[in-house]
Amino acid sequence: MMTQLMRENYANPGSVTHSAGREIADRVAASVFSLAANLGANMEELVLTSGATESNNLALSGFCLHPRQHRRKIVSVVTEHKATLDPLLRLQGLGFAVDFLPVGNQHSLGPGLIDLQRLESALDANTALVTIMLANNEIGVIQPIAKIAAICHKHGAMLHTDATQAVGHMRVDVNELDVDMLSFSAHKFYGPKGVGGLYVRSQPRRIRLVPQIVGGGQQENRRSGTLNSIGIIAMDWALRYCLEDMTNSVQGLAANVGRFGNERIRLLRDALFERLVSGLEFVRLNGPSLDNPSERLFGNLNCSFYPLEGQSLMLACPELAVSSGSACTSANPSPSHVLLSIGHSEDQARSCLRFGVGRFNTPTEIDQAADWIVDAAEKLRRLI
Repeated sequence: MMTQLMRENYANPGSVTHSAGREIADRVAASVFSLAANLGANMEELVLTSGATESNNLALSGFCLHPRQHRRKIVSVVTEHKATLDPLLRLQGLGFAVDFLPVGNQHSLGPGLIDLQRLESALDANTALVTIMLANNEIGVIQPIAKIAAICHKHGAMLHTDATQAVGHMRVDVNELDVDMLSFSAHKFYGPKGVGGLYVRSQPRRIRLVPQIVGGGQQENRRSGTLNSIGIIAMDWALRYCLEDMTNSVQGLAANVGRFGNERIRLLRDALFERLVSGLEFVRLNGPSLDNPSERLFGNLNCSFYPLEGQSLMLACPELAVSSGSACTSANPSPSHVLLSIGHSEDQARSCLRFGVGRFNTPTEIDQAADWIVDAAEKLRRLI
């Protein structure tokens, strides 16, 4: 589909003075309308970006630095992605007070979850913005964003959520969540890399942003630059496919191979964990229980293999696409800040691996992955 679009619809969607430009502009508009509808939004409330990192920067800096915004405090969580933490640190350097709240540790009733009472106590009349991710990229924990939104709005603060891990993998409706801004990336739901979006509420709470990219005035001057027309259309296709497949009923692990089916993905994820636990007595789960789908993403599995090192396990299984933390910080030798935040020591955090089970995985691949990990772990254990 993308190849055909690049060959036949290569015109600039901003060049509406000729038929080729109008044709691709119409296709982009239809895709934006569809994307917005599938998020419960109006198309005018979507800003198309290069992905969630840009969307987070636009949401945080764009809102906080707007001249009509006079509050000087931001509240967030220690387990946020670096694409949120780093912009917050920059705002902190510009004079904003930033409060990073802790989360429940691994041995609590809600590993990775924010304490709502503690959140409310952190808010005051000077709080401009709260930013809390909907679903964590490392341990899969799902935060109660609708409840968080109610607390924020009670105190006159706006709420941004990084929903990168959630869009396309669970129901995400901006009005049900009552968020004011929401970031997402296409490649997290099988779309192309380098395209994403930011939902910006228009009513009843109108959010105004200072553009972070200027020079052209596109998208109502909220984000300048020629639209990635092919990427936007492909992103819409990918999200529609995921939403269509999400609720597919399945009959066992082998059903609907190559289809999304959240229940099928959950079964595959649980089967992988059961194989690892039965093969290695020292495997431990990180994050919420696998039994509660309201608190954890279906495809997320994060395990500790202490006293082994996760990096050593990864090197021993080069065929597997797994990570020891966030994929975006895989070159960083530091232990995962998320795992440290739920109570792990540095050595324990370094012993962990994150597995992402998706729509194209098969039971055979799950079994093979478990065999590789168990075999590699047993060999490494004999060396220590």
